[in-house]
Amino acid sequence: MNFPENLKYTKEHEWVSIEGDVATIGITEFAQSELGDIVFVEIETEGENLDQNEVFGTIEAVKTVSDLFMPITGEIIAINADLEDAPESVNESPYENGWMVKIKASDLSQIDDLMDASAYKSLIGQ
Repeated sequence: MNFPENLKYTKEHEWVSIEGDVATIGITEFAQSELGDIVFVEIETEGENLDQNEVFGTIEAVKTVSDLFMPITGEIIAINADLEDAPESVNESPYENGWMVKIKASDLSQIDDLMDASAYKSLIGQ
């Protein structure tokens, strides 16, 4: 499995990429493989300020629905509208086309609480 070294990871299997004060968030390759075929992504929190660990949406696979959690506090400034018509992008390209939201981070120091690729691999037994 692929776990890019430039990303940070959560125990809930989200990944975070930081550019300045904007964070892009999605789910990991491990998470999408565990969920199976993604059929729907629901994110109705655009424009909202959410705290770290708050639910920002849900992801639905053939057999289950899972919550999506904010890795860091911030305002959701963009959602990946392409997922509405092509939720399978999360399975096919979890780190590129399958991103979920972009946020304007309120507290970048929270990044320090997230895992690097090595720690995340240990978490999932890789």
